[in-house]
Amino acid sequence: MTLSIQEAMLEVRGSPMTENPLQAVDPRALGGRLREAREARGWRQQQLAERLGMARTTIVAIEKGERRLKPQELIDLAAILGRNVSELLQRGTPVEGFAVQLRGALSPSAPAGSELLPFIIEFQNLCEDYARLEELCRSPLRRRDPPEYEIQGVDPETAAEDIAATERRRLDLGEGPLVNLREILEADVGIRIFQLALPSRVAGMFVFTRPLGGCMAVNLDHPVERRRESLTHELGHLLTSRYRAEITRVGRYERRPAEERFAEAFARAFLLPAAGLRRRYLEIERERPHGFTQGDLYRLAPFYGVSVEAMTRRLEELRLVPSGTGDRLRHERLRGLEAQPLVGSAIHSDDDPLPARYTALAVEAWQREQLSEGQLARFLRTDRLGAREKVERLAQLSPGGGADEEIDFGAPLLRSAAR
Repeated sequence: MTLSIQEAMLEVRGSPMTENPLQAVDPRALGGRLREAREARGWRQQQLAERLGMARTTIVAIEKGERRLKPQELIDLAAILGRNVSELLQRGTPVEGFAVQLRGALSPSAPAGSELLPFIIEFQNLCEDYARLEELCRSPLRRRDPPEYEIQGVDPETAAEDIAATERRRLDLGEGPLVNLREILEADVGIRIFQLALPSRVAGMFVFTRPLGGCMAVNLDHPVERRRESLTHELGHLLTSRYRAEITRVGRYERRPAEERFAEAFARAFLLPAAGLRRRYLEIERERPHGFTQGDLYRLAPFYGVSVEAMTRRLEELRLVPSGTGDRLRHERLRGLEAQPLVGSAIHSDDDPLPARYTALAVEAWQREQLSEGQLARFLRTDRLGAREKVERLAQLSPGGGADEEIDFGAPLLRSAAR
């Protein structure tokens, strides 16, 4: 839905309408957002000027905040740049280089109107909205940026094994399955993670900026096992080349570069730690008169929240099953090799595009009247009815919550007096 200037001002600032609501907007902040939107498109100032029928010097002045826009000019700019007016009127300056970094990760032959560009823009908007909610609720995300590891000149698979074990120890994760991987990476590392309905051949995106830290988006349309593997794959890039944005495609490489080999091996080693997996495998094998079976394989994979293919490859790496087992299973076309339902799994299947913390902060800000209902709906990427329904569902999930009782998400929990 396209908002008028007046409607956008009400949604963004919650201020009364004036004859010229743009007078209430900081022209430098607006100019910065327009420059960021232009650069995300890969356009020079002259190219944008030609599309608008303006002089290049006018675009320069607008982006510097030296010339105020007229309402219709802002509407035209938003339409040409593929942005909503409300996005351009947000408070503060944009995160520099976010979309530009991700555009740089595209193929050099990708056109300016690449099918991924709308997803890149939405990814940035979500991350900036997350930071805005933290500001409103005075609850910044705890950052525990990991060390950056050097892997040049080292065998990628060997480096992946060592770094995965080091990171598990650093985060005190033990040797077992990672039940709530998304929450672990957010709470213990400080990564902002969203799930978007990306094109089918795209597994995920990763970018790191100083203001926001690590940001990841994985393909919501992929099976949950694949999403977990994509998350840990992108984590591998964060650990070794955080200032180089990454867009991971399915089957992108015929000959995999060393950094991709590392990321793939790291994902398996992090999700399936060698010591813990070997111990569990041997326990199962001892209980079987004829050893580890195909049925055991199909039960073990969902226990760790990975595909049967990933589990089989990992068991081959650890020399627990013969080399070529995965190829034989593929050849026999056993059902569920690529993915299988998580029946009886201990792994949490999270299909919400937004992090739980993000949603809770949005509801808290709305309860504190820092957001209007329309703003709440925008932050939650739904309409007003959907926003109310989400608030009600959250209340029902909260301890003691019920359909007729609204939970105050910002209320402190008071300790009982010591006896």
